[in-house]
Amino acid sequence: MKKILVITHQASSETGLVGQILQAEGCWLDIRCPATGVSLPDHLEAHDGVVIFGGPMSANDDTTLPFIRDELNWIPLVLEAQKPFLGICLGAQMLARVLGAKVAPHPDDWREIGYATIQPTPHQANPLAGLTHVYHWHKEGFELPQDAVLLATGDHFANQAFRYGSSAYGLQFHPEITQSMIDRWTTEAADQLDFPGAQPRECQFQAHDHHGVSVATWLQQFLPQWLSPSLPDQ
Repeated sequence: MKKILVITHQASSETGLVGQILQAEGCWLDIRCPATGVSLPDHLEAHDGVVIFGGPMSANDDTTLPFIRDELNWIPLVLEAQKPFLGICLGAQMLARVLGAKVAPHPDDWREIGYATIQPTPHQANPLAGLTHVYHWHKEGFELPQDAVLLATGDHFANQAFRYGSSAYGLQFHPEITQSMIDRWTTEAADQLDFPGAQPRECQFQAHDHHGVSVATWLQQFLPQWLSPSLPDQ
């Protein structure tokens, strides 16, 4: 049984479809929330992969939130161990920062909240090929790190996904989203729906009904490949 270290950023965080699929694949999830004081391991000998999920904080909050600083300092341990790494939204932005790239808000204060289109790049063996509509909830984006491979672009936030090495991925979007998560997020953070770029709540449900199955199908194919990488480093 593979053991996956899962990092969340709120006590109420859910792993959604990512957690469901990994468990269906026979993985055991070691879920830790540094924001609540839970520590991260000093080594990864007992783990087969790492997933860092999103959160309302910024990857630039390392001067005000000690756990963000600790995570940024810890991520190189994963890369050095060459363990599969998956960063989702904030997790992707943290990976980008660790690799020397800038993370910043959209210059027009634009949000991506709800379903939006992405364009997978024509890179050979792109695991995002065919994935076109995904769920977002973010106000910041990342520059492409040096030596990273761009896997998907977007209209308002240019860099939507990248790979670094053979098994470290950063996804700006939320493939783990479920209908119940949309319900909770749009209820608890309803004020965010007033910003430019945010879809109305009902539109998000409608889009999920239309696109959710295709994202779930993609995720079921992607996660096993991510755990057993066969791609070259670049």
